Amino acid sequence: REFDQEQPMKAIVTDLTYVKVANKWFYVCFILDLFNREIIGYSAGPNKTADLVLQALATVKGDLHTVKVFHTDRGKEFDNHILDELLGTFDIVRSLSRKGNPYDNAVAESTYKSFKFEFVYGHTFHTLYELQVQLMDYIHWWNPVRPHGSLDYETPIDYREGWEQEQSEKELTCPSPIS
Repeated sequence: REFDQEQPMKAIVTDLTYVKVANKWFYVCFILDLFNREIIGYSAGPNKTADLVLQALATVKGDLHTVKVFHTDRGKEFDNHILDELLGTFDIVRSLSRKGNPYDNAVAESTYKSFKFEFVYGHTFHTLYELQVQLMDYIHWWNPVRPHGSLDYETPIDYREGWEQEQSEKELTCPSPIS
């Protein structure tokens, strides 16, 4: 599937993963901007539900009206009437992975693999609150500090800011149409 990756916040992807908190499984949901792999929304909670996804979407600071595609796997937490209503409100098209094909959600899967290796493994979380606080720290490291091979080893924020700078320079060098 082809997504418009030429601008920030045109295509977003998500998935859920699990983290052990005090001998119970809790879930983490990231919302990722496909343009630059930036984590733009997140949540953590005890249940793998649409509410967890809605909580993550509620933390997105950008304008959801700019989003054109919302890509996920086929989990019931993503493919349901609650998210249908939200996506309809913002005119966002839902994109679901093909059945049995994890490669369709490779950006989310790769992010969670890094998240587990860099953050989860080696940490012990005693409470959900502790996980949430440390999750914020991780995201505040991921976006402005961690380089990504798919971004020519720039950080997500540096990549976006570089693109924004290029757009500004293009606007300054393009002649105005004569009226």
